[in-house]
Amino acid sequence: MKAAVLRETKKPLEIEDIQHSKPAPREVLIRTAAAGVCHSDLHFQNGSYPYPLPAVLGHESAGIVEEVGSSVTYVKPGDHVITCLSAFCGHCEDCLTGHMSLCQSPELQRPQGQEPRLSSDGKLVWQFLNLSSFAERMLVHEHALVKVREDMPLDRAALIGCGVTTGVGAVIHTAQVEPGTTVAVIGCGGVGLSAVNGAAIAGAGRIIAIDTVPSKLELARKFGATDVVNASEKDPVGEVMEMTSGGVHYSFEAIGLKATTEQSFNMLRRGGTATVIGMIPPGVAIEIQGMQFLAEKKIQGSNMGSNRFRVDMPRFVDFYLSGKLHLDDMLSGRIRLEDVNDALAALETGEVARNVIMFDA
Repeated sequence: MKAAVLRETKKPLEIEDIQHSKPAPREVLIRTAAAGVCHSDLHFQNGSYPYPLPAVLGHESAGIVEEVGSSVTYVKPGDHVITCLSAFCGHCEDCLTGHMSLCQSPELQRPQGQEPRLSSDGKLVWQFLNLSSFAERMLVHEHALVKVREDMPLDRAALIGCGVTTGVGAVIHTAQVEPGTTVAVIGCGGVGLSAVNGAAIAGAGRIIAIDTVPSKLELARKFGATDVVNASEKDPVGEVMEMTSGGVHYSFEAIGLKATTEQSFNMLRRGGTATVIGMIPPGVAIEIQGMQFLAEKKIQGSNMGSNRFRVDMPRFVDFYLSGKLHLDDMLSGRIRLEDVNDALAALETGEVARNVIMFDA
């Protein structure tokens, strides 16, 4: 099968023919239909986050089940599915206490010594985040996918596999935004736009979108933003404090930078909560004035929107089909696998929300 392989950081992905194994008892082989090109892929491609190489990148995807292992009963060939990188074992402490997105059970991967899921000329190719969706096939644990209704377009379904679940989930699960409250979202890429959309669905009274790209701020209005701030023209903290007469109840950082993370905390009102969604590079320290904690302000992280994806993703599909989730506006373009390096480069400029690789499905 064709796949986009990362063999060296800061180098283009190479389109190669590689091999996948046969499904083990609890594994599912998926024919990839669509895969979003996410900023997280760029973080690993440029070396901001270390990962064993060579690896097939890609983690935001949807497809059609082609073959199932002998113990799989949840799906069958022909089923439409969305994948999720936060696979769950179902019986560790995190899973049993309702924090399935934090599960790190090693049983979700094949043990060392067994035939790898992916290989090239008999040599191991690492699977990226349980998925590796920049390939014509995905071989995954059955707990890394969810079955969805077949009238859901698979290119839009792929967006739900990471960015939408991360952004909407951070709002409704991690922060638990209340109706009528004020919200600020810093960064209007795919995840940030999803957070804006999630805040609108949650009933936030005022939603302030913050970015430096005017076209993305206009796009944020389509997703539910009531106000926008161009951070290249105005101080976002001062602007938000003035607009809200003292700060927002909830802020969301969706870029992964030290400066914007600190801004997200500094634009809170007394008792407010800042939620960091963006992937801050290893070794970066965040500085906060300690006396601000006397105002009961809080800062927290969010991993994949604190999701329960087998419950959440079918609901998000329903939201899209009923007009509440604006996935059509998020899809910047449909591309071929061979164009993946151009799509990664486009993420560097900040001009696009999501390019989606389309496969023959």
